[in-house]
Parts: sequence; C-alpha cells; structure tokens
Amino acid sequence: MLDIKYIAENKELVKDNIRKKNRDNTETVDKCLEKYEEYKKLLQEIQELKTEKNKASQEVNRLKKEKKDATAAIAQVKELPVKIKEKEEELSKAQEEMADLQKAIPMMLHESVPIGKNDKENVVRQVTGKPEIKDFDVLSHVEICEKLGIADFDAASRVSGNGFFYLKKELAMLNQALIRFATEFMIRRGFIFVEPPLMMREEVLRTVMPPGDFAEHAYKLQGTDLVLIATSEHPLLGMFYGQIIDKKQLPIKMCGYSQCFRQEIGSHGIDEKGLFRTHQFNKVEMVVICEPEDSFSFYDEMLGHSVELFKQLGIPTRVLESCSGDLGDLKSKGADLEAWSPRRKEYFEVCSVSNITDAQARRMGCKVFDGEKRYHPHMLNNTVIATSRAMVAVLENYQNADGTVTIPEVLAPYMDGKTRIGPE
Repeated sequence: MLDIKYIAENKELVKDNIRKKNRDNTETVDKCLEKYEEYKKLLQEIQELKTEKNKASQEVNRLKKEKKDATAAIAQVKELPVKIKEKEEELSKAQEEMADLQKAIPMMLHESVPIGKNDKENVVRQVTGKPEIKDFDVLSHVEICEKLGIADFDAASRVSGNGFFYLKKELAMLNQALIRFATEFMIRRGFIFVEPPLMMREEVLRTVMPPGDFAEHAYKLQGTDLVLIATSEHPLLGMFYGQIIDKKQLPIKMCGYSQCFRQEIGSHGIDEKGLFRTHQFNKVEMVVICEPEDSFSFYDEMLGHSVELFKQLGIPTRVLESCSGDLGDLKSKGADLEAWSPRRKEYFEVCSVSNITDAQARRMGCKVFDGEKRYHPHMLNNTVIATSRAMVAVLENYQNADGTVTIPEVLAPYMDGKTRIGPE
C-alpha cells in the first residue's frame, strides 16, 4: 500500500510500475488521486466549519454579555455541528474508498528486479549442488510411500477428502526431524522461535494477506470472525497489528512453526494424492521487521539461510528470481528456492522469499518510534521449510535402487538411530 502523497507526487512513475508488473489497472491511480482531492476538499470544508462554529460560539457569548438578542447566533451554533457531522461522514467514506484504491496499486519494484511478463521470464540467479541423474527409474514420492507403507493417502481421502495425508512410521519421524532441524538452524542464526495461534481474526489477517490470497486460501470458521492460518508469517506479523515499535527493538527476527491450512482454489488446485500440494501441511517460516534502509540486506541474508539449509540437507537447489510480471502486488522483490527432482529431472519450489517493504506495516497500522518521529518499518518473509515439499525432495534425492531411502546425515540425530527408510 503506497503512501498517498507518494502516489500524488510520482503519478507517472507509479503507472509505469503497474505496467512493469504486467497489470492493466493504471486508471486506478487516477481514480485514487481524484478521491484524494475529494478527501482534501472535505478536510478543508470541515476545518472551515469548525472555525465558523468557534466564531459563532464567541458571537453568542459576546451578545449575551451585552444583553443583546442571540437567538440567530444560537441557532447557527446548533446547526453547524450537524453540518460538521455530515461532512465527517463523507470524509470517512472518501478515506475508506481512497484506501481501497491505494490497496489496488502495486508496491514499487526494487531497481534490481528483472523486467518480464510472467513466470516464464524469471531468472536463475544461483545453482547449489550437482543434480544427480540416477541409473534407475526413480519412483514418485507417492509410489515410494505406498510401497514402504509410510503414508496412507487413500485412508486420508476417505476421512477428509483429497488434499490430506496420514504420515506413518519413519516418514512421520522424518517430518518431525525436518521441523526440529529447521527450527534449531534458525535459532542458531539469531531468530527468536515462536509458536503462534493457528487462527486469526479476519480483520487482522486481511492486513497481512493480499485480497486474492484470502479468497483462494482462507478457511473461515462458520459463525465466528476467525480464520485458519495459511502460514505462520501472518500471525507472527499480526503480533504488531496497530502497535508502535521502539526503534531500539529493531531488527525483530522471528521464526515460527505451525500447521498451515489452504483451500487452494486457484489455478494450481489440489493434488488428488500425495504431499506436494495439500490443504494441510507443516511449515517453519522466518520473518524480519527492520529499518527501511536495511530491508534488502536482510532479503539477501534470508535467502542465504534457505540455500544453506538445503545444502546441509544435501539437496541440490537453484535460486529463481521473480521477474516484475510474476511479483504479487505487495512485493517489491522476491525469489523462489527450488529443489532438484531426479524423477522429473527438473526443479520445483520449496521456499519463497519476499520483501514487502512497508506494505503490510501500513495496512496493519504498525509504526516505529525513534523518539522524535513515527514511520513504517519494512517487513520480509521467507520459508524456512515446508516439510511436505522437503519430504518429496528427500524421498527422491535419497532414493536407492533397492527401493529404500537413505536418511540425510544432518537428520540422523532426530531419527532414533535410523539411517534409512525401508525394510530392516
């Protein structure tokens, strides 16, 4: 959500940014500025009416002191508050409509973002590890799970429908091992570990979640204003809804573990069977709240954490930077970390890092106070690990010709001495 004064002072720049993001709503800028002019006019009219009311009150006092007829002046004093209230209601409506238009205007791109129309024009920035081409037919994660009896997708479908799973035996242990490993990895890097609520009030959630994502992902609890979270990013940032942060507290670096719930109504949809795209999954997320001038340094740091984590897991990865046309409205810069799939012989997304700059802070009314002035901090988020995607990467990359799966060395301490998944 861009500052309205910035939009007014940089009208053509903002429109050009919209075109770079491959959107067709440049007219929103004009509508927003028209509403801004209406807002300013109403503000001025209210101030003039209040001045007039003060003068009228003074006139009533003067007339009474001079023992003169104050009937007309008193009538005016009674009439003006009604007019002021009407104008204030118009102002509130104009402000609300202006805010809605502001939210529809994408955040400004960072100068380093590659310009492109869609995800086909995203740019590979870094490759880590050597992708392995195995000399046997790699089973899909669904096939290996069912063969080894470590997951039950059919039972989950009977109980809950498509998009759910039962993890069993070593795979359930692997899931917990990934959570423990990722959490400890982030704690060692100075992040505060937080386990957040799994439900949020809709009013708070909408300030941190893009409108399109709410419609696509959100599960709302019937008869309440509570919504199941789609990522721990949202309640972690939601802690600062309407709050003033002391400058001395910055940067705030947190990682949170939670189960996540998504309807996935959009173009991707839900996998009929498997772990890759589901309604419920486990994820560790990292967020940073920082000074505006530091946010792109933290962006690089957070992305580096993801690369290093999967390097320690022994999973080959690449960093795919999002081009302008593939960035969401709230994002100034973003990238995906993708893991290698020996079965498909291509990479797939496992992490996503975004610098939202001050968009979420503005929407949630969060500011920093430095002792003199108040301003909006920048907020960033990144996946530490989504265990369902990570398990797919492990089951493929560590799959052996005999149908077993080797446990990554860094996860062995969390696996009760087990070094592989398969028959003893």
